[in-house]
Amino acid sequence: MSEVYFYHLEYRSLEEVLPTLLERSLARGWRATVQAASEERVEALNTLLWIYRDESFLPHGSARDGSPQAQPIYLTVGDDNPNASKVRFLVDGAELGGGTSYERVVYIFDGRDDEALQRARAAWQEAKTGGLSVSYWQQDEDGRWQQKA
Repeated sequence: MSEVYFYHLEYRSLEEVLPTLLERSLARGWRATVQAASEERVEALNTLLWIYRDESFLPHGSARDGSPQAQPIYLTVGDDNPNASKVRFLVDGAELGGGTSYERVVYIFDGRDDEALQRARAAWQEAKTGGLSVSYWQQDEDGRWQQKA
């Protein structure tokens, strides 16, 4: 059964948070998929993962790069899992198609955006009603994650 983690952004942006969460996933030995809501966002995330820190690199690719099975981190707009990911990150309102074969699904949303907040609440209810294990994490003022539910 998948665990679904809801990460409520308040003090830091997705661009500041996502690379660290991906680093932690790779450190666990997990492959990851990041699902965005548009191809433009996939391209923006692709650029971000190349330049987010001078001394670091996150190996990643998208359909444009080919060989998705060779990518430790796969960026997509679809609900496919061609790199056999253990964790899936949903950003910008992307929705999980029905794949609960992941060990963990991470739903990241901007708490300063009312529409994103409503979508997250609906996704929480759907996951909970579907019998999935859910937890809710919120940033404190220092950007650390605190489990709230």
